Amino acid sequence: MNQKIALITGAGSGVGLACAHRLAKDGFTLVLTGRQQDKIDAACATLDGQGHIAVAADVGVEAEVDALFERVETTFGRLDLLFNNAGRNGPAV
Repeated sequence: MNQKIALITGAGSGVGLACAHRLAKDGFTLVLTGRQQDKIDAACATLDGQGHIAVAADVGVEAEVDALFERVETTFGRLDLLFNNAGRNGPAV
């Protein structure tokens, strides 16, 4: 099994989605994640290749991150690349 597995947070649009398209063209199998399942499902449907999955998760919620990585482990058995692209807004410090 030479297929590389990549997880991209914030993958529903913008830089995350653009990187997903590049990695898919390069032969990666992708796990796209974002807070809105419908948005990442739509993004996943636009990718070249097969076997990609979309998993809704808010990276600001520890239990959702744990569930995300459990899904990656049970589905693929490993992760070769993580692109932590998700953005968070909060009060200025």
